[in-house]
Amino acid sequence: MPELPEVETVRRGLTPAMEGAVILRADVNRPDLRWPFPDRMAARLTGARVERLRRRSKYILADLDTGETLLIHLGMSGRMLISGDPLGQFVHDHPAPEKHDHVVLHMDNGARITFNDPRRFGAMDLMDTRTADQHKLLAVLGPEPLGNDFSDAHLIEAFQGKNTPVKSALLDQRIVAGLGNIYVCEALFRGGISPVRKAGRIAKPRVAALVPIIRDVLSEAIEAGGSSLRDFRQADGELGYFQHRFDVYGREGAPCRKDGCDRSVERIVQSGRSSFYCRSCQT
Repeated sequence: MPELPEVETVRRGLTPAMEGAVILRADVNRPDLRWPFPDRMAARLTGARVERLRRRSKYILADLDTGETLLIHLGMSGRMLISGDPLGQFVHDHPAPEKHDHVVLHMDNGARITFNDPRRFGAMDLMDTRTADQHKLLAVLGPEPLGNDFSDAHLIEAFQGKNTPVKSALLDQRIVAGLGNIYVCEALFRGGISPVRKAGRIAKPRVAALVPIIRDVLSEAIEAGGSSLRDFRQADGELGYFQHRFDVYGREGAPCRKDGCDRSVERIVQSGRSSFYCRSCQT
């Protein structure tokens, strides 16, 4: 599933084609994805101007001049693809419709935004912009890891007394929003912390050190266009490149990249998810 860097990469790609543009027509080609679409979604989107495109955790939020906000979640295989942008940001002509093009937005600047989702685990919803942060999917989220609210003090307090593995704690969206399996593995490697160590038993200085490490990992991934594993594509259809810089994720049996370490990367399963780490460098 796309994590924060992939979603932020898509948001940045969509921004020049959507912000300030009017949705001339919205085609909604099925009644649902993971959940049913909101009532009259096509009619409510048609004629609306996109005033702002933002991100919260793994959700893209399009604030409309109608007072509503379109929430988009890519799910496992969802892609937001742009074609026909007259501003010269993208060079793709409008492709022929595909089987899994479930929602298509025709913009007044000539761009076409297509939400394609073969597995249909994605989601869209419309909500009142004034109370968007109270939406059931957003209200439970913790601070953004790249925002000011994600601080040493916050993470230390969140970990205090916690008897779950640190890997699970960092995947808890109530503690920090947007982190997923890939970037938690990478951050823990850089921090020298084993994914099986109990969060509440990590010394405060080591917990504090994780905050800038997490920021750095995410920022580097965003600049690389995210990580392309299986289905992910940027909004212009291109692949991300951060997967070529993984230190541990997906590298089971490969040599550890820390200087002086002669161990190999190991894989274990935690709560049904693969964790990759170096047993020697992460304690």
